[in-house]
Amino acid sequence: MKEKELTYTEATAEIERILARLRSEEMDVDDLAAQVARATELIARCKEKLLKTEAEVARILEK
Repeated sequence: MKEKELTYTEATAEIERILARLRSEEMDVDDLAAQVARATELIARCKEKLLKTEAEVARILEK
């Protein structure tokens, strides 16, 4: 089953939650690598969404 595509807002909120756990030292060392990998994946999705949106806005403004 395909994972539901997160919105930009949902992805940034999840990144913020991961960062908060890292900063507060709540994260177990056994979970650290998985959470860093998840945050990296979310950041990549956000960057992709921003680039697509930028291109779409530029295309609209060219009309």
